[in-house]
Amino acid sequence: MRIQEEQILWLRKDAHLKKTLDGARVLLVEDEALIAMNIEELCKEYGAEDVVTVTTFDALGPEVLDTSRISTAILDIKISDNWTDEFARLLQSRHIPFIFATGYAANHQVFEPFNGVAIVEKPYKDSDLIKALAQAIGSPPAVAGDRAD
Repeated sequence: MRIQEEQILWLRKDAHLKKTLDGARVLLVEDEALIAMNIEELCKEYGAEDVVTVTTFDALGPEVLDTSRISTAILDIKISDNWTDEFARLLQSRHIPFIFATGYAANHQVFEPFNGVAIVEKPYKDSDLIKALAQAIGSPPAVAGDRAD
């Protein structure tokens, strides 16, 4: 009986966590296809309405924000051998919450202008990425009952 109660509690927590990104329209800036596919699926699993993925630096511009009605973003700091910090500044100027998901260390100098922006270092657990994004958009962070990665 005790196991069933614990399973029910876990399922309730998990169902609550699945709504962490409820209705979010996520912009994903990632040039590695497998990572991008995983993040897209993860965001949708946690309630994102849509995930718009940009995989090349040339496709990264202000028009992607205008045409896609983006509410939050996940940025790799460098795609196609180009830094995305200028685009991050554009997100800041438009008050669009975002996080960095990157292979660069959090203490890298490129992040200095982004005080307060979460940096999730690769490799990361799925739950760490979702927690950081949820905190950026002001959702309650997913703490209890994290799914196994």
